[in-house]
Amino acid sequence: MSTLTYARHDAVRAEEAKAKPAHKRLLARLYDAIVMSRQEHAEREIARYVANRGPLTDEMEREIMRRLSGGRSFLS
Repeated sequence: MSTLTYARHDAVRAEEAKAKPAHKRLLARLYDAIVMSRQEHAEREIARYVANRGPLTDEMEREIMRRLSGGRSFLS
């Protein structure tokens, strides 16, 4: 049987690590904001496309994927 021992400073460091919120760097936050913006834009365009064309069908799903992967706008 083995006995584990911990120094007080190990426990203090663990508590401090839990207490500090993780801060992202500026570029990481900027990148995340851009990605989120593009995602929301795509979701709005898809919702508009489905609303104008009726219930979702396999053909509509293929068209949505074609437009998303090809860069064509849903408005055209």
